[in-house]
Amino acid sequence: MFLNVADVKPWFYTCWRTYTKSEPTMFKRWLFALLARVGLIVLGLCCCLALFYLLACKPKSESGQQPLLWTGGTTSKEGYLALLQEREDSHRHYINSLMKQIAQLKEALQERTQQLQESLEKAKTKGILPQGLESLHKTPTLSDLKEFFRSQLNQAEVNSGAKLPSEYAVIPFDTFTLRRVYQLETGLTRHPEERPVRRDRRDELTGTVETALHVLNGPQQHTDSSGRKHMYSPSDFIEGLTRTERDRGTVYELMFKGYGPRDFTQLVLFRPFGPVVKVKSQSVDTSRMLINIIVPLSKRPDAFRQFIHNFREVCIQQDGRVHLTVVYFGRDQINQVKAMLDQTTRETRFRGFTLIQLNEEFSRGRGLEIGARAWRKSQNVLLFFCDVDIHFTADFLTSCRLNTEPGKRVYYPVLFSQYNPSIIYNNHTLIPSIQQQLVIRKETGFWRDFGFGMTCQYRSDFMNIGGFDRNIKGWGLEDVHLYRKYLHSKLMVIRAPSRGLLHLWHEKICSDELPPDKYKMCMQTKAMSEASHSQLGELFFRREIELHLNSQRQTDRGTQ
Repeated sequence: MFLNVADVKPWFYTCWRTYTKSEPTMFKRWLFALLARVGLIVLGLCCCLALFYLLACKPKSESGQQPLLWTGGTTSKEGYLALLQEREDSHRHYINSLMKQIAQLKEALQERTQQLQESLEKAKTKGILPQGLESLHKTPTLSDLKEFFRSQLNQAEVNSGAKLPSEYAVIPFDTFTLRRVYQLETGLTRHPEERPVRRDRRDELTGTVETALHVLNGPQQHTDSSGRKHMYSPSDFIEGLTRTERDRGTVYELMFKGYGPRDFTQLVLFRPFGPVVKVKSQSVDTSRMLINIIVPLSKRPDAFRQFIHNFREVCIQQDGRVHLTVVYFGRDQINQVKAMLDQTTRETRFRGFTLIQLNEEFSRGRGLEIGARAWRKSQNVLLFFCDVDIHFTADFLTSCRLNTEPGKRVYYPVLFSQYNPSIIYNNHTLIPSIQQQLVIRKETGFWRDFGFGMTCQYRSDFMNIGGFDRNIKGWGLEDVHLYRKYLHSKLMVIRAPSRGLLHLWHEKICSDELPPDKYKMCMQTKAMSEASHSQLGELFFRREIELHLNSQRQTDRGTQ
């Protein structure tokens, strides 16, 4: 209930007039009672306004914490202290929780490390994982190396045999003498019996015989029945056997003459392989490595059409970091080559072509030389010397970039050469398409390890080495001479089979105008490119095979 002051005043004066005439004591008592009531009402109003003000100005509390109650201005300091104490307790609990989690993680990591070490020990014991893997993370001591070499010897097939799944898992031995090596894995450039040509192979076998003589003539020499010591010499060496287990080492079994015609001394040596050692680790950015593909050409428009089809699919659609330089000899059929290049530009908007026309006799080396020197841009471009009958993939272009480095490395891939499809697929009604023929099998082709024409090298290295021999005309030998120049230099030659580089079969014509050495080389290449040994045997003995089949048919009819 609120009291209006305007109503109180007339009423007060009326009462004053009434009671002034009465006794003074009664008037004073009434006045004091009235003032007391008014003061109580005003005090109640002030308290209500103060309470509303405190509720409106109270600070907001954070989530998850108790609000601080304000009971007056004199208690604000205590409220802040209580809030700080509560925050401190919350942080202390959080830190304790993190410490517990860290302790649990350390314990789990220690347990996992112990399990991993036990697994590695078991794997090494069973021969599943090569020992020495831990050497990647620590420097091995002399005792560690001795223990590692001893384990390699124990796990290799030296003192005892190993269970093999089939006859194809056998690692054959090579037999060698002081002058010759007799080997099974010959390939096309090696022979069943030959003198060691490679220096590392020659030094390996010679060093092994010298080590054997040093052991036999050492302090613990062999003695005969009379107690005399026998001194061994290289002439006492009869022959040796050697083979290499790629993950263990090389074993040598050497036989020497003994004291008599029926007495021999056998010595077994083992060269263990060391643990894997990290040499370097680097990232290679090939995004700006442009490849200039140089193709010398004379006529053969059909082969060039197939080449352009492969170029569009691999270089334009997939790679996009290439330039094509065609060096054309003569004028005959050059319009067809121009038309194919113009059509490719219209359909793909690719303009990275250079066509150079020469009015002279075809020379592969001269064409590649002119194509390499025609590059006028300042960039040290990567060159890929290619032929028109070569089929390559995008993976090969990547290998071309990764296996070359200016001033350090050149890449000489070994391509897979296709046999004559008409002989390979003579039992088929239709010869498969070229894409279906591009398979690497023993029946479809061979590694052309006698050819050095396809190569990747930087233009600066090609110029510094002197380029091709310009005196060579026609077909052959220019690539061999360039290859030998790099072998005689300090550059590293990367020679390896390439699964993305294939030579498409085409009929080879050996001109009568070639000199005898080139003509013989051409005919040998032609014979190797026709078919495999077994397929050529079937052609050679076709008549006998047909007679045998006819005889079998007649026999079957007689029995029926």
